[in-house]
Amino acid sequence: MIRVLFHNLCLYLYILITVPPFAFLILFLALFDRRGRLTHRIGVFWLRGILWVSGVKLEVRGLEHLRRGESYIFAANHRSQFDIPVLAVALPYQIRWLAKESLFRIPLFGWALKAIGYIPVDRRNPRKGLKSLEAAALKVREGFSVVIFPEGTRSPDGRLLPFKTGGFVLAIKSGHPVVPVAICGTERIMPKGKLYVRPGLVRVKILQPIETRGLSLREKTELATLVRMKIEEALRSGCR
Repeated sequence: MIRVLFHNLCLYLYILITVPPFAFLILFLALFDRRGRLTHRIGVFWLRGILWVSGVKLEVRGLEHLRRGESYIFAANHRSQFDIPVLAVALPYQIRWLAKESLFRIPLFGWALKAIGYIPVDRRNPRKGLKSLEAAALKVREGFSVVIFPEGTRSPDGRLLPFKTGGFVLAIKSGHPVVPVAICGTERIMPKGKLYVRPGLVRVKILQPIETRGLSLREKTELATLVRMKIEEALRSGCR
């Protein structure tokens, strides 16, 4: 219990102390870093600090399946808020995230998200949601990678929820491979609905990319089913 309290204290102090200077630094560098590559690296460095002060150890397998210079749509299961820093650190790519539109309205933090190149998503408006997917597809074609959580929300009990197909429309539109990614352990680090963290081990298993070239939008459901099956298999093995 003392160890948990210590890491929670460290985490919230870290966030309180570092968010303003990191946000200002990103906003300043964004004036010169038009492609957002440096600002992205700074963001990943900050998220790596989140894992460190929280006592979270990361084990990543399957990086050998990925090619340098390729852009991917990474599709992962979603169990915890900690999935985001875990994937940002685990995936050595220029990632651009689709994030809730409300986050972009937070002073400094939201401005920094926009400066890095993250894409706002309005889940209540299907038309705006489609525009977000088109913006994400453009990012992929420009050489960036995107992470999607096809379940659409965090699983309350760790079990894989049904997949929504919007992210697979993005994959087919972009013409780039989808990479199934299984995350094990974040539900113990920070369960859904909780504000505390518990130190521990998180495993990330990166599976073989699935090509989307030549697929039509009519095949989005079959693509989603295949990706879900691959992730479910990896989760059953504990991401080993």
